[in-house]
Amino acid sequence: MAAVCCAGVRADEIRLKDGKKLYGVIVAYEDNMFKVKTDFGYVLVEKDKIASIIPDTPAQSPAKNEPSAKPATNPDTKPAPVAQPNKKEKAAAILTNASARPELPAANKSVGDTTAPAIKAPTASGRPVVSTNSAPPPPPKEEPPAKRDEIQGNLYTNYEFAFRMYKAPSWQIIDGTGQALPNAIVAMGTSNESTLLVVGHEKTKESLEQTAQAAEKRLQDVYDNYRLISQRKTVIGGQPALEYKYRGMADEHDWSGTLSVVEHRGEFLTVVGMTYADSDLIQIQENVIARAIASLDFNVNGK
Repeated sequence: MAAVCCAGVRADEIRLKDGKKLYGVIVAYEDNMFKVKTDFGYVLVEKDKIASIIPDTPAQSPAKNEPSAKPATNPDTKPAPVAQPNKKEKAAAILTNASARPELPAANKSVGDTTAPAIKAPTASGRPVVSTNSAPPPPPKEEPPAKRDEIQGNLYTNYEFAFRMYKAPSWQIIDGTGQALPNAIVAMGTSNESTLLVVGHEKTKESLEQTAQAAEKRLQDVYDNYRLISQRKTVIGGQPALEYKYRGMADEHDWSGTLSVVEHRGEFLTVVGMTYADSDLIQIQENVIARAIASLDFNVNGK
């Protein structure tokens, strides 16, 4: 395939290792990424995914016994940077994990070709049949990914797992805080992480009791001096659940925690809320955690 370029504009031919071709002008190189200006905008291409680069130069008469086309250049040779990609472009390349923007199907006639289309013999209706070798229309734009979750005021909603719950005004979404809970969906809490709440997804065919016992056993492995304070059967969001209250040492702090395991759509949600037990705010934060867990609502349509 080849990308369509406007007539009269220089465009290097970049051949990728997967067999695709990209036409454009290389304007910068940074972090093992070539920045290529095409008719459709700027594209970032990873160096390791380039097989060869064939620069385009104004047409010249080839010398005798010399090939007319210039040899392909080595992509490992860094071109002199002209313009640096901005943060948004670099982030887009990382987030999409794409080596280049998809190319348009090759056209049988270039944009600059002004040759009239061939006219065949008239049909029975008397109208001539016009043969055009125009390119097919570009592929439709990809639909934006479905919204997985969102925060509106003090309400966190997760559309992928179809639940919503209360989020305290002082809490924020925290990344990388679900190590203590496998299959973590979301973690939230105070900025200093003295109070945390982690929601996890348990996909198992075991019973509620077996799943809850396994989750509680993992907590025993996480905390030093783990003590189970209480456990009970309860109902959360209209679904059967098991609740454990515990204390334990971790990161040189005594923690007060609540583990709730809830049946949901034939699977289970595991919610762990924890706060410093050696803080004057322990009772307040325990009440906030209890409110968040009790607010779980499963009347959410996935998007």
